[in-house]
Formats: sequence, structure tokens, C-alpha cells
Amino acid sequence: MKVEVWVIGKTSEAYLETGTALFAKRLNHYLPFSYTVLPNAKFKTTDGAALKQEESKMVLEKLKPDDFLVLLDERGRQYTSVELAGWLEQRLLGSHRRLVFLIGGAFGFTQDLYDRANAQISLSRLTFSHQMVRLFLLEQLYRAMTILRNEPYHNP
Repeated sequence: MKVEVWVIGKTSEAYLETGTALFAKRLNHYLPFSYTVLPNAKFKTTDGAALKQEESKMVLEKLKPDDFLVLLDERGRQYTSVELAGWLEQRLLGSHRRLVFLIGGAFGFTQDLYDRANAQISLSRLTFSHQMVRLFLLEQLYRAMTILRNEPYHNP
């Protein structure tokens, strides 16, 4: 199964780009992996609902029926790193062709995306910028792979 992380909009901070590139490269040693930056909505507006609708439409057009979609959402289920590794292992053994983690834009997701999603995960009860979550997710996916391989990166 291929694991993909989709994010909406470019990262404005160089240190976050450096970190995401580092962990994306590390993840490629463990599994077929890709990190995709989807463009921001094409029209200029400050209306959060309209932006969410455009982003949702773009994501839904890109998804395939057999994709397993995971939304990174503040109301999602929280895991410890070991629990996330176990959850990821179960998904990797599943019948879906792609496991897609989606980090939305600043205004979140539409109901259409919540309805299509197979799971929702929260990385913390704290609120992080959607740009920082990119780095945190990639690091946790890398950590999960090292846990599954019993490698020394994770200190229990």
C-alpha cells in the first residue's frame, strides 16, 4: 500500500520545509510514500466557507474510490506513538491501495470530506498551525515505522 500525505497550500517557513523533506526522505526507506502540496483555492476571497468548499472539491476529485482517507482533525482520535504504529500497521495490511492523510487549510474541512473520510486523527489536544502539523505528522509516521521495525528511534 502506498502512503500519501496531502496538504493544502505551500509552507511559508523554510525550517518546516526542511523538516518535512527530511522525514519524507526517511519514510521512503520504509514504504512507498509521497508528500503532495495541493494548491490553494484559485479565487481570492476571505470567506472561509467558500475556501473550504473549493478545497473539498479539489480533494474529492483527486481521491479514488478505494483510497483510505484520514483527516487530521482536532476532533479526531488521539493515539500514543505506539498505538499509532499499531493502527498504521493494520491499515497497511488492509485492502486499500492508498492510505491518504489529509491536512486541510486554515479553515478546516467541509461536511463532504468528513462524510468521505474513513478516519480522523488528532495529534494533540493543543492547536497547531496547519503548516506545523505537516512536520509533526511526518515525524510520527516515521516514528511509527521505526516502532514497527523495532528500531531504536523511539524511546519508550
